[in-house]
Amino acid sequence: MIPEKKISEFVGRLREAAGANLESVILFGSAVAGDFHPELSNVNLFCVVRDSSFAALQALAPAVKWWDAQKQPPPLFMTRDEIEHSTDVFTIELLDMQQHRRVLFGEDVVKSLSIPANLHRVQVEYELREKLALLRQHLLLASGKDSRLWDLLVRSVSSFATLFRHALMVLGHEAPVGKRDAVQVLSKQIGFDASAILQVLDVRERKLDRKNLDVADVFSRYLAAVEQVTAAVDRMLDSGTVGPK
Repeated sequence: MIPEKKISEFVGRLREAAGANLESVILFGSAVAGDFHPELSNVNLFCVVRDSSFAALQALAPAVKWWDAQKQPPPLFMTRDEIEHSTDVFTIELLDMQQHRRVLFGEDVVKSLSIPANLHRVQVEYELREKLALLRQHLLLASGKDSRLWDLLVRSVSSFATLFRHALMVLGHEAPVGKRDAVQVLSKQIGFDASAILQVLDVRERKLDRKNLDVADVFSRYLAAVEQVTAAVDRMLDSGTVGPK
């Protein structure tokens, strides 16, 4: 189900356009983690270039525009120096990439990165708190409109499931690869009701018809779950007892 031919063609176009400027192309995200859904998932690509100047990037534009026409998000572009100096601010993203990636061209520039565990914990709490605040804001705007409430749930659930997986790491536990498994394991570890998160994942993946569910009930349990996980991570950080076991 992963569009391998399109990925291969893009890498070829990018190599031709970039020449010696292209150092590495890495596939990451759901296409490597094993939970890729052709109707829902993006193909995520990370590209390392030697020169990121305006002129150098302009040379890559035709290849990237072709990729955009395939209805895929533009790749991320960074230099090696930028990557090495980003391990303190992109801890979640780089840890995910370290655990699940496929090098499509060039050197594996992610493998040897050292991700600071203490900064990972801070970013997980920050992301949980930020996304919880945004969830509340959008909930108020969508109130009274079931379709908008469902859209908000479906759009946000993948990000929260990823953060729940990282919360497991912060709390010192092994984190399963799959979003669904991670949510279930975390619910057992800290004792919260994960049913709404799992139901929204089912709706997102078209395994469950949302017409059979009361959106207000689902949203109530969903919001409570996010609040409980955020509070648990905060308590553990404050207590100083987090970290790998």
